[in-house]
Amino acid sequence: MNPDQFNIRHLAAMAAVVELGSVSLAARAVNLTQPAVTQGIAKLEAQLGLPLFARQPGGMVALEPAERLKPRIDAALRLIGSNRVTAAQVRAFVALARGGSYAAAAVATGVAEPSLHRAVGDLGLALGQRLVDRRGRGVMLTRAGTVLAQRLRLALAELRQGLEDLADLRGQEGGRILVGAMPLSRARLIPDAIARFRTDFPLVDISVHEGSHAELVGPLRDGEIDMMVGALRDPAMALDLTQRPLFEDRPTILARRGHALAAGWDADALRRYPWILPPEGTPLRQLWQAMFAALGGDLPAVPIECGSVMTIRQLLVGGEYLTLLSHDQLALELEAGLLIDIGPAPGAISRTIGLTTRADWRPTRLQQQFMAAIDQAAVHMNS
Repeated sequence: MNPDQFNIRHLAAMAAVVELGSVSLAARAVNLTQPAVTQGIAKLEAQLGLPLFARQPGGMVALEPAERLKPRIDAALRLIGSNRVTAAQVRAFVALARGGSYAAAAVATGVAEPSLHRAVGDLGLALGQRLVDRRGRGVMLTRAGTVLAQRLRLALAELRQGLEDLADLRGQEGGRILVGAMPLSRARLIPDAIARFRTDFPLVDISVHEGSHAELVGPLRDGEIDMMVGALRDPAMALDLTQRPLFEDRPTILARRGHALAAGWDADALRRYPWILPPEGTPLRQLWQAMFAALGGDLPAVPIECGSVMTIRQLLVGGEYLTLLSHDQLALELEAGLLIDIGPAPGAISRTIGLTTRADWRPTRLQQQFMAAIDQAAVHMNS
């Protein structure tokens, strides 16, 4: 089942019964009748295909599935902000936030636009907030709407991980690992980690989302990916994230085969040729600037800003450009003789490659295993 199919009041009731050990106490805590709580738990058990409680004369005793699920439910309910919110409202608003219009949300959900309008309006009333403003044929989220959209995506991520916890408890190998791959990690690190992981867990799906740090950090914060791998940033700029180093990468200067600098170069020679580099503010661009600061003098021209290794490769092969990249990122082209390594870059030029997750993230067992595979791949790369 999908995490947005849960009845949120049933989840709140289940969590209350686990905490209080009594249907009557839980009913008062979540403002439902006792029969409604009992029926809600029975529906949850039917949805999950697992018993959640042992019914005893003295009350309800939580079984392991309920104990496993409760922390995920608690986190999801805190993020949602009210058990008056319905699953239909969550689905509608998340789809609207992602699509940018009711028409796009209707296509994504298969729900008619009037129903989506009603669900989003009711959600705003339930939370006492204006969530969207009209902008022509589309909509723009208000500040409160933007915050809520992120919270709801994180809530769905918690419930998705809760379902994966239960599948693991049943001994079912499955689920999906969602990993964000920044440029350096795509050449060897992530492929090696995936191969290692799938040797032990062949039934687990893996979805790799490629992008720069700027493109991936939003989905990471929203719970749409579990982790991202690549060059780490200044920790002070991301207090809500946890960064764990894997290894130090030392970039080198690359050019086409037959480049005039293949026989040797000095600082002035490096300034005479155009460079292809990622945008300002990226770790690699900062290393390049540090390299020329150590060499002294002005920075050379950077007529092409690009973070795509495939594009950089093609430009290097056909022109007189220089770039600064890891050897691993263009290993095949170097082995084939299309490109040459004219480095290494002078000075203390290195970047820390690592794993970035949300600070409050609680990984499932399989997510932990995948991170262990990344650790093993990193050790293998640097052995």
